[in-house]
Amino acid sequence: MQTALLYLLTVLIWGSTWFAIEFQLGEVAVEVSLVYRFGLAALLLWLWCLWRKLPMQMPAPMHLSVALMALLNFALNYFLLYQAQLHLTSAMAAIAFSTMLLMNIINTRLFFGQPIAKRIYAGALLGIAGIAVLFAPDLTELSLANTSLLGLLLVLSGTLSASFGNMLSVRNSRRGLAILPMNAWGMLYGSLALAALALLNGKTFTISSEPTYLWSLLYLSVFGSVIAFGSYFALLKRMGPEKASYVIVLFPLVAVVFSSLFEGFQWQVSTVVGFCLVLTGNALVLTPFYKLKLLWLRFKPGKRLPVVT
Repeated sequence: MQTALLYLLTVLIWGSTWFAIEFQLGEVAVEVSLVYRFGLAALLLWLWCLWRKLPMQMPAPMHLSVALMALLNFALNYFLLYQAQLHLTSAMAAIAFSTMLLMNIINTRLFFGQPIAKRIYAGALLGIAGIAVLFAPDLTELSLANTSLLGLLLVLSGTLSASFGNMLSVRNSRRGLAILPMNAWGMLYGSLALAALALLNGKTFTISSEPTYLWSLLYLSVFGSVIAFGSYFALLKRMGPEKASYVIVLFPLVAVVFSSLFEGFQWQVSTVVGFCLVLTGNALVLTPFYKLKLLWLRFKPGKRLPVVT
């Protein structure tokens, strides 16, 4: 039940954050908005950890590992994703981000030595084909003016950064570091890195007085950062990245619903086909071969397995 609740929270929250990010773009620089988001999240986590008297001390090497995780997971990842949504709808960005499932499985093999089944390669090909079909209208004319293609490249770069950050999160958890203190330090380091990036880029630390900006900032800080990352990292620790990443398959569905309702996202044949290919590839990656064989035998004409009650 606890694992199911963690799944539900992660899917619903992160599926809706793609839409909330749209209200952060425009008046305030991307780097500055992210400083506010993760700075507020870090403050809340530190207050909670201190109130609960959780141990916050870490050896110096662990600080370096957490700082690198933060740079990949909170700073670089989100900077690229926010930039991508200047060129893509939230639904398209969320669908492209779902390729992190494939990246996590491959990186789990590379960093932790887990073998990769043949079905994973087939699923990866389906996922890549699905992304290509989704962006087929934009890929027909390759040029520097193709902003959707630029958005896709930004999403995939941010996704790869997040996947590497996931691997560091798993390693830190396996070394005994608790989730909440790790995230408290990580979001502090992430906000500092983003502040340095903003200063280097000459950005001004202004804030919008628009209610949509302020409410979305609060939602992204509390729910999208504190709660969702805590839930997801707990799933990574419990189940491993190759299984916990299944949430990434589900939250594009939530994002598409929000984008269709509020952004005027128009479904086309290529959208449906590409979306189905991505989901099929991801499902193939996560379903063991023996389960696929049992499913085929159950529904094969004249070959029905007995139903166990």
